[in-house]
Amino acid sequence: MNSQLLIQTIANAIAASSMYALIAVGLTLAFGVMQMANLAHGHFFMLGAYTVYALYAKGGWPFWWAVAAAMGVGIVIGLVVERCIFRPLRGDVVAGFIATAGLMFVIEVFAGEMWGWGHMRTIPSPYMHPFKIMGASVAFQRVLVIPFAIVCIGGVMIFMRYFRLGRALRAVAQDPETASLQGININMMTALALAIAGGLAGIAGGLMSTIYAVTPALGGHVILPALIVVIVGGMGSIEGVTLAAIIMGFVMTFVTTLVDGVTALMVSVAVMALILPIRPQGLMGHVTD
Repeated sequence: MNSQLLIQTIANAIAASSMYALIAVGLTLAFGVMQMANLAHGHFFMLGAYTVYALYAKGGWPFWWAVAAAMGVGIVIGLVVERCIFRPLRGDVVAGFIATAGLMFVIEVFAGEMWGWGHMRTIPSPYMHPFKIMGASVAFQRVLVIPFAIVCIGGVMIFMRYFRLGRALRAVAQDPETASLQGININMMTALALAIAGGLAGIAGGLMSTIYAVTPALGGHVILPALIVVIVGGMGSIEGVTLAAIIMGFVMTFVTTLVDGVTALMVSVAVMALILPIRPQGLMGHVTD
């Protein structure tokens, strides 16, 4: 690997880490509040990408307006899923797992019928000139996701620590019964968690839409690495998931560059298998009795 390829791979790894962090932070936030995994979370990402395709590539909207719309679509879908699936099934982990697995197929079929099966939609980047780093060329769109991830994840952390609603979310995640006795509206908190999660997935899909080939199956390709990141980082730990996203982003990008994507996924699963016997709760997760 020459120096230019090394620099380009590092830049791609940072961008991949940023994308995984945006997706996985929302996933772990929703899990922390509801204690239920949303398997359809990757499809929120896919719908965000399709939103940019429909509004920017086909509709002629400015790119940033389309990305904002993608975030809005993610928020709305998150609220609908919380109200229609998670709220009625609260406390039933198995039913929630099955329901969101079914939702994956519903959204995928919807996208396939709406935009076509087997068609890889490509979206032109609004920034065609590459970003130059020490002689290496990196797509500007890959660099763009990095500051957005820092701002969004940093904003979520600040919100959770210093704002009243954020502290209420943390209280519900720690002990929903005690939080309810303190007057916290559990339904409002679960809706807020899914709205934040959906918005983060939507904006990630919108920002990365010019890099990925947008297909109905895109959500399925994204959710497995995101789940690995959440498990390695620790369920419900935003800091742990962010750290795990950085680790797995570098692992998967370097292995993909040196070998291929299938091997990269296998290696990431192997890394997870090595970490869990040592830290069953994840890198920064909390031990539960």
